[in-house]
Amino acid sequence: MRIFENFESEVRGYIRSFPTIFKKAKGAILTDEQDVDYIDFFAGAGTLNYGHNNDLISNALIEYLQNDGVVHGLDMATTAKKEFMETFQELILKPRNLEYKMQFTGPTGTNCVETALKLARLVKGRSNVIAFTNGYHGLSQGSLAVTGNNEYRDESYISRSNATFMPFDGYFGDFNTLEYLRKFLNDGSSGVDLPAAIIVETIQGEGGINVSSAKWLKELESICREYDILLIIDDIQVGNGRSGNFFSFEFADINPDMVTLSKSIGGGLPMALLLFKPDLDQWKPGEHTGTFRGNNLAFVASKVSLENYWQNEDLTNAVFYKEKVLKKKLEEIAQKHSDVFDIDIRGRGLAYGFEIKNDPTVAGEISSYAFEEQLIVETCGSQGQVVKFLPPLIIDEETLIEGLNRFERAITKLASDKKKKLTEEF
Repeated sequence: MRIFENFESEVRGYIRSFPTIFKKAKGAILTDEQDVDYIDFFAGAGTLNYGHNNDLISNALIEYLQNDGVVHGLDMATTAKKEFMETFQELILKPRNLEYKMQFTGPTGTNCVETALKLARLVKGRSNVIAFTNGYHGLSQGSLAVTGNNEYRDESYISRSNATFMPFDGYFGDFNTLEYLRKFLNDGSSGVDLPAAIIVETIQGEGGINVSSAKWLKELESICREYDILLIIDDIQVGNGRSGNFFSFEFADINPDMVTLSKSIGGGLPMALLLFKPDLDQWKPGEHTGTFRGNNLAFVASKVSLENYWQNEDLTNAVFYKEKVLKKKLEEIAQKHSDVFDIDIRGRGLAYGFEIKNDPTVAGEISSYAFEEQLIVETCGSQGQVVKFLPPLIIDEETLIEGLNRFERAITKLASDKKKKLTEEF
């Protein structure tokens, strides 16, 4: 690991959590240079919904490159883009009765969020945007302004004006936080300017796998309509099937004005896509550009992913089935160790959180113990107190169960060490 320690910036992160050199990957398995196999319950922070080196995707990419397909084309028309757009329209938008224009932004999630915020302000002629406690929308300056995570906000020394934070669903327990929001909007002296948009994750990934209810989302949409505010759903981490449905907001039967997509929309390759209602398409030609706005290789990867996984309900049904397996096992583990840890289990689809409520430092220790058991699992939450489960959607049941068994061994060892330490102290 010396090359990384000597020459890579101190900003590196995941390499510290998983200190080995990986050389290959397949499906839900990562293999290091010592030929040790690790089960991946992180999946590129939600980028690898279809697994590592999916054969369908790899074969399509190889064929495209061997035929000299266009790799870089700015925003020019290419066959790869045309075929992706046609496929996305036919398989995703039409069946859901969604009418959206597509804008290909720079290839990262934060690029997409920046574009959505810029367009919302342009359309509405207002500067304020409302975001939510524990929300995460990216680390470039505009996205950071609507990101609640203090760990990321402290070091930037930027102006964080034009953003107002409101409590997410469940932030005050059973209290309806949208009553709080409505009070601020109704009061002309609240100090909260009428926003151009409200941006929200239906499942807060980095924030701790905080899950909003269908009722809360429907009421939020109603407030947006009542006050002429644009509703932006950030589906970058929990879209593309992560919740079971392709879009994470489908279960609530809402129709957002904008949807940001990245991570798995590119089939594992860099790509970001902003969807917005046609009447919002008020850009002048070239008004918002970027050298890599539209990755043709990602168009190819995404098209084959859509064709093979979204022609029917098979993947959705598989995700809901595997959710039951995941949730049941996590609840069993929590119950076994309730004498040591106060644990809360929550999530939807294959995005689940395992929160250690009585000691926020324990989640990081669990992740380290899990790595020793050859399991890749990360943490999230305001204090890093939640172990986050994001396995590939295509993971087979046997591998899912084996990964959960490894997780159980890790937490059992940690609980034993904790008990031993307490005994020694007394």
